[in-house]
Amino acid sequence: MAESVRIAETPWTTYDKRVRDGSTVVMLPVGALEQHGPHLPMNCDVVIPTAVAEGAAERIDALVAPAIAYGYKSQPRMGGGQHFPGTTSLDGMTLICTVRDVIKEFARHGVRKLAVMVGHYENTMFAIEGIDLALRDLRADGVKTMKIVRADYWDFTSQATIDKVWAHGFPGWATEHAGVMETSIMLHLHPELVDMKQVPMHPPAKFPPYDVYPENPAWTPASGALCSAKQATAASGKLLLEEYRNGVAKALTGEFQLRETGHRKARRAAE
Repeated sequence: MAESVRIAETPWTTYDKRVRDGSTVVMLPVGALEQHGPHLPMNCDVVIPTAVAEGAAERIDALVAPAIAYGYKSQPRMGGGQHFPGTTSLDGMTLICTVRDVIKEFARHGVRKLAVMVGHYENTMFAIEGIDLALRDLRADGVKTMKIVRADYWDFTSQATIDKVWAHGFPGWATEHAGVMETSIMLHLHPELVDMKQVPMHPPAKFPPYDVYPENPAWTPASGALCSAKQATAASGKLLLEEYRNGVAKALTGEFQLRETGHRKARRAAE
């Protein structure tokens, strides 16, 4: 059986050997089921952070947990809002408790190095709260050596890559929902799930500098996308994905002071 970085594809006995001493990094993507315009599938916030995590895991001999596939409620100025059919969200406390409980389970297995990979911006503070509560509970239980890195993968985009990918102008991350970055990466990973003929051609959405509740659907473009992905290409997607994988791998190597392990050497020798 070929060894996989995916925990879900690993026998429990192999997983146990990998994590029981706390040396192996486990990566947990936290995504969402959310509309991404008429040209993209609704699982982008799971597919992309999982692909980033798996690529980084291959570089540092880590493992990747199944993603948390539902996220916090979509916000108009970030993801279009809750009024779109298909967007299926959790209450904040539900997400907090899910992140907390999963982290504590990994700690029970022996994991002491964990990376939480956020793929849906609205999840950020709830993931942080879940991390904080898990660490508080673990300290109370006598587990004091758990370290967790939380990352938003898009923060690893260099200015050089922005200048290359958005050659006709970068609208900013605030309106990049279903835009060039996500569309390009999905074109690279799963072109069969992208319909470029349906890409909206409207300019980036404009919002006032505040929120209103209940949300006003008129604020969001009817397409659900907050900008046009007409500049997206599979080549740009490959460039972005490699930068994210390399950036995350480098960050985790530094934060966890990773060294060449015997397991890793054995894998390299077998290749």
